[in-house]
Amino acid sequence: MTQPDLATTPPPGASPTPADVIHNIGYRKYDGPRLGRAYARRSLYSQSLRGAYGLGRSAKSKVLPMILLGVMCLPALIMVAVAVFTDMSKLPVEYTRYAVIMQALITLFVASQAPQSVSRDLRFKTTPLYFSRPIERIDYVAAKYAALTTALFVLTAVPLLILYVGALLAKLGFATQTAGFAKGLLSVLLLSLLFAGIGLVIAAVTPRRGFGVAAIIAVFVITYGAVSAVQGVAASQEDLHVIGWLGVFSPITLIDGFSTWFLGATSAFPDSAGPPDALAGAVYLLVVAGLVAGCFGLLMRRYRKVGLS
Repeated sequence: MTQPDLATTPPPGASPTPADVIHNIGYRKYDGPRLGRAYARRSLYSQSLRGAYGLGRSAKSKVLPMILLGVMCLPALIMVAVAVFTDMSKLPVEYTRYAVIMQALITLFVASQAPQSVSRDLRFKTTPLYFSRPIERIDYVAAKYAALTTALFVLTAVPLLILYVGALLAKLGFATQTAGFAKGLLSVLLLSLLFAGIGLVIAAVTPRRGFGVAAIIAVFVITYGAVSAVQGVAASQEDLHVIGWLGVFSPITLIDGFSTWFLGATSAFPDSAGPPDALAGAVYLLVVAGLVAGCFGLLMRRYRKVGLS
């Protein structure tokens, strides 16, 4: 007589245990193409750039960036109309000066869009998801930095393009206008790199968008106001040498001083006192490059810690 298997036979009075069953609920293994790290980086860049102008988002998100872009272009359109219909010999404003005059709008754009780009990811703790394969931290930082820089470049370069086309329609000198337009593009490119870096570093400190907006506006406004005030005091004492050096302590005056020294622009400093000599001009260039590299490095350090949480 065979003995029952005690390992599989239930005790007397117990109900039999049902066998384990694997249910097929319809999921299938992905067997499509693996687009990889480069595709993920490009997608993050394009989505961040679109988001800076509210594209692909709600209608409310489009209002502020589109208004700022329109207001940035409006003075250029007026200048073009005046130049065409009054037969002016040159444009009312140099290409390199336009962004300096419109700095308040540029600051508002950075303050509104830098937190939008990074603060929500921090607030909802979605950044660790980005850093899973194949994308890495440097890809995230580079895509966000490049997207905001491109958005700022569009904001500042479109009015220059309007001025350039208008100058050609007004039959101003082609060579002179083309050279001025190229210098203006270089100037706003450096401005876009610098403003985007500073804005993203400040916005990445806090997940609260409101705090980021206020902090960015404060940094740009306070530094410019302080530098302008001290330059005004120096101008009253006719100390032009000091005026030229003070420009390195504010982002917008830093770009203005670099454009004056390197591109031959007319300075917006009191008494048009740009960098006093070649040494000061080289310092302006080094400070701009150092700030851009430093902002990228600070973002990398910040997201090295965020990716662990």
